[in-house]
Amino acid sequence: MGVTEKSIQAMQGLPFDNLIGGPLNACVRAQADAAQTTLRFIEEVGLNNIQDKDGNDSKEAVYVHFTFVQAGRKAIMSVPLLTIVPIPYICINTIDINFKATITGVESSSYTNELSTESSYEKNTSQKKWWSGKTTNMKTSISSKRDSKSTRDSSFSIESTIDVAVHASQDSMPAGMAKVLEMLGSAMDLVDPNGELTVSETEIYVEKGKTGKVVAQYKTPQGLFTTEGITCDNKAGSVDKSAGTVTFDLAPKSSPYTIKAGDSTVSVSVYEIQQAAAATNNTGSGGKG
Repeated sequence: MGVTEKSIQAMQGLPFDNLIGGPLNACVRAQADAAQTTLRFIEEVGLNNIQDKDGNDSKEAVYVHFTFVQAGRKAIMSVPLLTIVPIPYICINTIDINFKATITGVESSSYTNELSTESSYEKNTSQKKWWSGKTTNMKTSISSKRDSKSTRDSSFSIESTIDVAVHASQDSMPAGMAKVLEMLGSAMDLVDPNGELTVSETEIYVEKGKTGKVVAQYKTPQGLFTTEGITCDNKAGSVDKSAGTVTFDLAPKSSPYTIKAGDSTVSVSVYEIQQAAAATNNTGSGGKG
């Protein structure tokens, strides 16, 4: 197997699922944690836990009340807290994952090749000289030997690095929350510090033997309509809780009635008119028509 094939095989062994999927999963978990943080902020800062008369749990918006002077009079502004504080909406915009793998390859195949060659040659000669009567013997030998050895080594190493860059910013508000804040913004109201008591009529003319009806409504300094505590000369009237009003049947008398709620009071006068005068007025108004 060549160096290229070994490099490819080594690269295929890298855990790409963990190297790339790990940072992505971490960012998804971080986004979920950011959403939980936003939810906890809204519940802990902008909402109060309450119980109704039946013991059922519910939530109500937290209001901040400001007292200021307007047109020479004190007034109270009630503002939902969520409309004046920034709500954390952190969103991951982009995720950059830079992966780098370095393969250092050194061919490592180890083997040994030895070659040994040996050869020899030997020759004997004998020579006798006639003049001296001596004999000379000669012996010749040749020997040769050759050895060879070769070795080759190779090895592979892999080094990988990964860089992750995460960019996050304050995201735009979800459409549902924007609608809620729009409704809360429209709920801002100016209220008199003593509360506001309004009545349908301050002067009523009735025929003899009949009574006049006055409808009263009271808004507390916190901006809530209530029917509790609305009285007319310390007498309670008929309550319409759906409309948040109290109705009084008042008979004619010389002095005005006093309708009271909280620290606010309103005087209502009821006058009696004669039947003939009433008929004349009706005829006159009909003739003008």
